[in-house]
Formats: sequence, structure tokens, C-alpha cells
Amino acid sequence: MFDNRQSMKDYKKYYGIPAPPEEVYVALTNPYTIKLWTGEDAEMSTEPGSEFSLWEGSITGKNLEFVEGKKIVQQWYFGEQEQESVVTILLHPDSVGTSVELRHTNIPDTDFLDITEGWDSSYFGSLQEFYEE
Repeated sequence: MFDNRQSMKDYKKYYGIPAPPEEVYVALTNPYTIKLWTGEDAEMSTEPGSEFSLWEGSITGKNLEFVEGKKIVQQWYFGEQEQESVVTILLHPDSVGTSVELRHTNIPDTDFLDITEGWDSSYFGSLQEFYEE
């Protein structure tokens, strides 16, 4: 029997955001603030179990856990994959403002490049630019 499941990759990276962790947390969890730095409508709440949608639905998933000002855990949907793809964002205060620790597990191989580029440019790249302006 052959295994038709996709191989998965994990991604871990740190980003520096020139704003305090409490502000970065709001920027990532409040739909009005998300619109300010993405330019797109977003569906988001800090209710565990609620679903979210970013960038006109190009990123969708389920909110799993929140610790205000410190931690966001989400499941990201990629079609019908068996293993959950989980995003954990930890916010650490540092001299820049906030050191964001990103861990994204079980990214399908076929989506890996798009997703990692998206984290760098669209997601945390946009957020960095938003606070630097």
C-alpha cells in the first residue's frame, strides 16, 4: 500500500515589531486593527473555538487559545489534511518593542513556500511596516 498523505513541514521564526506586546496582540486579534495593517476585512475574535478569516478568506481556520498580550494559538485549514496545522504566536517584550516567536506546524509541502513567504512579507512584514511608519 502506498501512502498518499502529503509530507509536512514545520516553520519557526522570530520577528521584531516596534510596538509593545499588548499593542501587537490587539493588532493580531481585533478585526478593526487587522484591517488597518492588511487593508482587508477580517473575521476574528478571541473566543476559543471561533473561526477566523483573513485576506478575503485566503487564510481561514479556528481559534484555539488566547493569553492576552502574550499568546495566540490557531488551527489553519489546508483543504482536507489529516493532521492539524497549528500556528502558535508568542509575544515577548524586548528592546525593539516585541519579539514575536512564530511556530507553524504541519504545513503541507505544496504550500510551504507560499506560507513562509506570506509570514515574512504579508503578515509580519506588513505589521512591521505599519508600526515603522
